[in-house]
Amino acid sequence: MRQADIYRKDILAGILTEDGGEYCFRYDEKYLVREDKQPISLTLPLQSEAFVSPVLFPFFDGLIPEGWLLDVALRNTDISILDRMSLLLLCCKVCIGSVSVVSKDNEGGEA
Repeated sequence: MRQADIYRKDILAGILTEDGGEYCFRYDEKYLVREDKQPISLTLPLQSEAFVSPVLFPFFDGLIPEGWLLDVALRNTDISILDRMSLLLLCCKVCIGSVSVVSKDNEGGEA
């Protein structure tokens, strides 16, 4: 099982989990009660129930770089292009926009 904290503007918004070929995203309860809460994506509206999918959610897959930047990541690691969760964890801690992805294996704080 692999997990990532999902931050929106440096505030923990939820947790993304990959376990046994299934993906689950759940908003953090503390995030859902914030006055300034916003969904991380229109395809992942605010709700307390988990979103579950057999493939990585398109929003998160869209954060993974493409083209030459993806080639650099693949060339410098042993990650397969098909291992989307590993690529997300490797490449998306700091990305364009308000969302960042931080591996739960990384101890040491916020995005």
